[in-house]
Amino acid sequence: MGTQRELQTRRRRRLRYQLRQKGNGRPRLSVFRSSKNIYAQVIDDVAGKTLAAASSLDAAVKGQLKTGADIDAARTVGKLIAERAKAAGLEQVVFDRGSYIYHGRVKALAEAAREGGLAF
Repeated sequence: MGTQRELQTRRRRRLRYQLRQKGNGRPRLSVFRSSKNIYAQVIDDVAGKTLAAASSLDAAVKGQLKTGADIDAARTVGKLIAERAKAAGLEQVVFDRGSYIYHGRVKALAEAAREGGLAF
């Protein structure tokens, strides 16, 4: 069957393939979570550039958070990435959850980004 890492890589590739097919060239809001922090980037795959980025390690939010690994941190990062994406002139993105299930911190970040004005 494969190791945990191989299975995770397969899930990530499968999801990215589907996003490319259905995304119609829209930028991708990619999420990465570690055990201690959460990160989000808006990526233009056509140009290969990061258009906006936010994480629980940013100086703008680090002092407000108790820890970078909880749902409150994810909500804060979601609002911040929405603000930065809108400042870059983006309103429509495709949500890339990577190999993570849409639950907990990933879901909280996505909902906060939607509340901040991003459409996906």
